[in-house]
Amino acid sequence: MDNIISESLLRRNWRKVAYGGMQPGFDDNHTDESFLEDMVMNANVVKRDILKVMQDSVSISQYLCIVTLVSLVWAHTLQSTLDENSLLLLDASLFGSGFLVLLLTKEMRSLNLLFHYILNISFFTTGLYMLAPIYHPLTRSISSDSIWAVTVTLVILHLFLHDYSGSTIKAPVVLKNPSLTSCVSLNASVVASVFIASRLPSRLHVFAIMLFSLQVFLFAPFVTYCIKKFSFRLHLVFSFGLMAVTLALVYTLHHLLFMLLLGFLVFISVVCPYWLIRIQEYKFEINGPWDEAKLCFNVTD
Repeated sequence: MDNIISESLLRRNWRKVAYGGMQPGFDDNHTDESFLEDMVMNANVVKRDILKVMQDSVSISQYLCIVTLVSLVWAHTLQSTLDENSLLLLDASLFGSGFLVLLLTKEMRSLNLLFHYILNISFFTTGLYMLAPIYHPLTRSISSDSIWAVTVTLVILHLFLHDYSGSTIKAPVVLKNPSLTSCVSLNASVVASVFIASRLPSRLHVFAIMLFSLQVFLFAPFVTYCIKKFSFRLHLVFSFGLMAVTLALVYTLHHLLFMLLLGFLVFISVVCPYWLIRIQEYKFEINGPWDEAKLCFNVTD
């Protein structure tokens, strides 16, 4: 009887402490009836709407179409359908349209910021023109099959690692730096552009195609990000228009490639959002007092 009383007294004296060692009469992993009272299930699970997920997936389909258009320009240039004068005219039109978009979206109100962009682009274009004689004979000793295989691999790597949520480059007024994966993606696209440019017949061809490729891979994500930030409806209209133009151009080139691209766009914009919504039903998250403490503020030091 005395043992039962002493055991009950010990059990009444049990306390939940983080540090303090074992308590007499209890195991080290002992828990009482109140252990599961603070358990919360699916506290951080975000309920997603399929329409919102489909709208967010438009950015991926949009950039896939941009890379497809770059590949079409590469193919026509290698087939001598586009000469260097046409490429230079295309480069100038892309520069002009890009600056116009930045002006209309109020990203370049300041004259100092506008001068900053113009100065950087001038240095960028001059350096690229000086490097064109080096890029021209760069892969002369490598077979064409190897060049095509490596280029396709680099483009696929670029698409997989690209940051579809924001801009590839850092704007002067933005504090957040690009992620490591987006930098690797950008480098892959630059190397692929160099490989394509090295198979062209003249140095002016090399300069024109490199300028075009770097304009798209460097500045197109920033321009599309500005459009999306300015108006989401305009972003949707621009994206669907770009998809229609890309599908039309691919259809004129090859019907099988058209079906493949159309299947990718439907898969990205319709099937993947549907799968994401369906698998949310099986998400099960448990939180409680046993979880590690999380900071409620950002550590800046």
